Amino acid sequence: QGELVESGGGLVQAGGSLRLSCKMSRIILSTFSANSWAWYRQAPGKQRELVASSTSGSSPNYADSVKGRFTISRDNTKKMVYLQMNNLTPEDTATYYCNTRMYYNNADVWGQGTQVTVSG
Repeated sequence: QGELVESGGGLVQAGGSLRLSCKMSRIILSTFSANSWAWYRQAPGKQRELVASSTSGSSPNYADSVKGRFTISRDNTKKMVYLQMNNLTPEDTATYYCNTRMYYNNADVWGQGTQVTVSG
């Protein structure tokens, strides 16, 4: 299986926006479409937490703390997954990880993470 690569992190002021992107190498469209995809984050000293998830045929799922501010989406044409983050707060500061679960064996694949820092 391929590797996940995230991009789009950075430093932003509170109230600003960022869009994270996630791409998996060597994945065919049928697998991309069938897999579940998610974004997690981990702040220093805290456990990794689910931010948003997307499963084909189901509505996206969001952590309460990001509902109404974050949106997970997929582009099947580009085989990309995105996390649009609006109205960011310092509490959103964390390393964000893309995750996919392979539909045929439930194996989890993780990206290396991208840092998001929100200044107050």
